[in-house]
Amino acid sequence: MGVMELKGLSLALNGKKILDHLEIDFWEGHIHALVGPNGAGKSTLAATIMGLAGYRNVEGDILFEGQSLLGLDVDQRARKGMTLGWQEPARYEGLKVRQFIRAAARDKSAPRIAEALSRVGLEPAEYLDRAVDKTLSGGERKKIELASILAMQPRVVLLDEPDSGIDVESLERIFDAVKALREMGSTVILITHSLTVLKQADHAFLMCHGKIIDKGAVERIVRYFENKCLLCDHKNVPVLDGEGESA
Repeated sequence: MGVMELKGLSLALNGKKILDHLEIDFWEGHIHALVGPNGAGKSTLAATIMGLAGYRNVEGDILFEGQSLLGLDVDQRARKGMTLGWQEPARYEGLKVRQFIRAAARDKSAPRIAEALSRVGLEPAEYLDRAVDKTLSGGERKKIELASILAMQPRVVLLDEPDSGIDVESLERIFDAVKALREMGSTVILITHSLTVLKQADHAFLMCHGKIIDKGAVERIVRYFENKCLLCDHKNVPVLDGEGESA
C-alpha cells in the first residue's frame, strides 16, 4: 500500500527544470532508496516533498495517505508525520541533547529519550546534558538527529546521505536505527549515491537528470554501480571510486 505518491511531479528553479514529471509510489513500512549521481535532483526532491521554502511551486501533486500536500508548509507536513534528516544536521546553540530529542518525541519520558540515544550508539549519561552545538562532531550530530527521529516515530522519514561523516562502526548503528524505524511501521526513504546504503533498502529508484529512469529490487539497481551508469537520454556518466560511490 502506498503511503505517499508523487503524481507527475515537476519543479523548475531559476528557469531550469530540476524535477521532471516524477511518478513514484512509496510503500508503507518499507525502506526505499533513491539513488543517482550528484546533481540528479535527489536532495531537491526531498526538499520538495517536505515543502521547504522555495520548493513549493510545483506541477503535479504529492499525495500523503491519499490527500494532497500542496499548499501545506513544512510545519503542517511535519504534523502529519513527515520528517527530513539532513545531510549536514543543524546546530542549536544553548539547547541540550535531551531537550532536542524530547521536543518531537511521541513518548517524552526520560527512559524513552535515553533509549533513543542508545539505539544510535551514544551513551545517554555522556550525551543527554551536552549542548547541540559546535562541540559535537558532524557524526555525533547526525546520530543525535536520528535519535530524535526514532523518538518521533514518524510515518515517513527522508534521510539525506545518512552515511555522510559517519565512520564504519557508527554506520552499522545508523543502519540498525533505520531498520528499527521500519519495524515501527515508518516508511524510510534513503537518499544516497552509496552502494552500501542502497543495500539496506527493500526497494530502489534510480534518478538521473530529474527523472526516474529505473526502479525495482535493490539487486536490479545495483547494476547502476557495476556498470557505472544505466542507459538514459542524459550525458551524465558518473565517475565511481571507493565502494561504488559517485565521485
